[in-house]
Amino acid sequence: MVSLQKASISKRIIAAIFDGIIISIIAVGLIALLSVAFDTDKHLNTYQQAYTQYSTEYEVNLTIEEYNALTEAERKEYNDRALQAEEAFAADTDAVYAYNMFINLSLLIITMGVLIGVVLVEFVVPLLFGNGQTLGKKVFGIALMHKEAIRVSNLQLFIRAVLGKFAIELMIPIYILMMVYFNSIGVISVVILLVILAAHIICLVTTRTNSLLHDVMAGTVAVDMASQRIFDSREALIEYTKKLHASEAQKPTF
Repeated sequence: MVSLQKASISKRIIAAIFDGIIISIIAVGLIALLSVAFDTDKHLNTYQQAYTQYSTEYEVNLTIEEYNALTEAERKEYNDRALQAEEAFAADTDAVYAYNMFINLSLLIITMGVLIGVVLVEFVVPLLFGNGQTLGKKVFGIALMHKEAIRVSNLQLFIRAVLGKFAIELMIPIYILMMVYFNSIGVISVVILLVILAAHIICLVTTRTNSLLHDVMAGTVAVDMASQRIFDSREALIEYTKKLHASEAQKPTF
């Protein structure tokens, strides 16, 4: 049996931070370029102008402190005006269109930026370096392999990068943060975040390889590149095991 030379958790964390910074730089740059290309500022300005117009027209631009200082009767009157302002905004087709376009384009642009960043750093670069190494893993001497000591496959890299890191670990929290920004978050969003966090902790504590969710999904493990023996195929692993057993059997017994 081939011994497992796990990469230390500290090295894995530092390498992940290193790669995360690179992904962030790529994603932010792409988001900025795509925002200009899709002209999201035009839709944002249209929405903000309409919002300011109806807030001023119906006098519903108090701060929380000012609202709390109102009497019960004044609050009722203020709430009635706020409802009228919302109805007026909803009847403004241009404003509603601009608002929806801004949200949809923001989601699309952020998704595209993060996806391209993750694919480049966590999939393309490991394909070029081999052994599943990102720039961070290369610097800190970490490799990826199948949990049975076989060289990681392209499919495993894809599952780990796109399904594990991008879809579950990055975009779900990002979408929830955007929901917070647009004041549309619910209890279910908090539950989802807690479930993802719990899944990471369970995977880290219960797996023999101390792997996180994306590695468990892909069947991969982060190992020390210098000391870990990695086989090109299952056949090569079987052949090595046979030779090892044969060598053990030939040793004299006393």
